[in-house]
Amino acid sequence: MLIGKKEFDLENKSYIMGILNVTPDSFSDGGRFIIGKSIITDKVLKTVEQMIADGMDILDVGGESTRPGYVMISDEEEIARTAPVIEAVKKRFDVPISLDTYKSRVARAGIEAGADMVNDIWGFKYSPDMAKLVAETGVAACLMHNRKNTDYGNYMEDVLADLRESLDIAEKAGVPKDKIVTDPGVGFAKSYEQNLEVINKLERLKELGYPVLLGTSRKSVVGLTLDLPSSERLEGTIATTVIGRMKGASIFRVHDVKENKRALLMTDAIIREAKA
Repeated sequence: MLIGKKEFDLENKSYIMGILNVTPDSFSDGGRFIIGKSIITDKVLKTVEQMIADGMDILDVGGESTRPGYVMISDEEEIARTAPVIEAVKKRFDVPISLDTYKSRVARAGIEAGADMVNDIWGFKYSPDMAKLVAETGVAACLMHNRKNTDYGNYMEDVLADLRESLDIAEKAGVPKDKIVTDPGVGFAKSYEQNLEVINKLERLKELGYPVLLGTSRKSVVGLTLDLPSSERLEGTIATTVIGRMKGASIFRVHDVKENKRALLMTDAIIREAKA
């Protein structure tokens, strides 16, 4: 898969997507780069530089917190947070950039600023124009599983059916298959037990025929399991990263780049030996 100018071998290798939230209220790192309504650009650039040095392959920029109980902000405010950051990072670094948004106006502004990928937590089901925008601009897209309720019949089959709906929207809009990644949506429209189950059965997503992205970093499934605050969930996150890799995921969206990258390097070495 080509994301920006970089080719990703998602069938045979693993990659780190580093999280950069330019929000005042994200559950783990909110307020780190923003004071009032002003983005601290120098701090952003220094952080990105370190993330690249630590092994980051893709940068995921988010301008609206989607933690449980989040308050939606306007398109204008989200654009004001994300577009200048994307532009500044693109001028300084040669790293593919993903924009974490489900709003087509925000995505368009981000793509114009230099974003190479759209990370849509609603899998093209929120903004009617999102799939068409992705097709027209040629950027990559991550389609995450999400729904407005938790009324599952057969849980895993329903998750796959929901994702097939997103993939159908993408196909009808003309989004190339080789530009799509799927995401099980850990922490979204799922109970604690269901989050554990979807991680444990992650290989089922490979049935859809697309690469898989896993985003568990510091999430409540880790916190509830270990009874720890978000600042102390590194080891639990790494455990999910290793298991996710063993079950076929190839992109891992994380806060702690260096530690998860090292865990993946070790995991990939074991996987290669098993195939030898």
